[in-house]
Amino acid sequence: MKQRALIIHGKPSKETYFTPDFASASNAIWIPWLQQQLLQRDISTQTPEMLRAYQPDYAIWKATFEQFTLTTDTLLIGHSCGGGFLVQWLSENPHVTVGDVFLVAPAFGDTLTPDSRYDVPLLGGFFDFVPDKSLVDRVRSMHLLYSDNDSTRVDATVALLRRAYPAMQLHLFPGYGHFSSTDSGERMTQFPELLRLIDSVR
Repeated sequence: MKQRALIIHGKPSKETYFTPDFASASNAIWIPWLQQQLLQRDISTQTPEMLRAYQPDYAIWKATFEQFTLTTDTLLIGHSCGGGFLVQWLSENPHVTVGDVFLVAPAFGDTLTPDSRYDVPLLGGFFDFVPDKSLVDRVRSMHLLYSDNDSTRVDATVALLRRAYPAMQLHLFPGYGHFSSTDSGERMTQFPELLRLIDSVR
């Protein structure tokens, strides 16, 4: 069976979600580039689109995510709220074992990090959970990619994850912000550093 990958996008603003000039969240920033690169490596890669992603509803994200079959060889990549979602879903499904997990600027919020709430209330129990400390033992490898100039929400999430998973591999990218824009303010449409990390564990 060929290797599979799922890339989970983050939470867009309501404005960008409804603006035709902006790509849908699963086609934004470096996600389509990474999908293409993984496809060229013979990795069947999907980028599910979450309905009404500007106000994340865990029930919707969970139902969408569970349409895909996970195996012990599946790569999981989550950006921002998508990274937080992966930690929650894997924590709530302790019977599931997957391959390598890459959390890029993961973000919790509301119940789990109450000092960094989102601009809209999250729905369906999003981030109302306790991270399963055995999660890191159910994956082939777990990677946290973060920068030194992101939001307080991501900083709080990174601190929480580092306490929960001391064996997780850490990758600090100075000056990368939220991994969505370059220093010049342009959209970050490629992410070769992440691709090299993925290549290194295959």
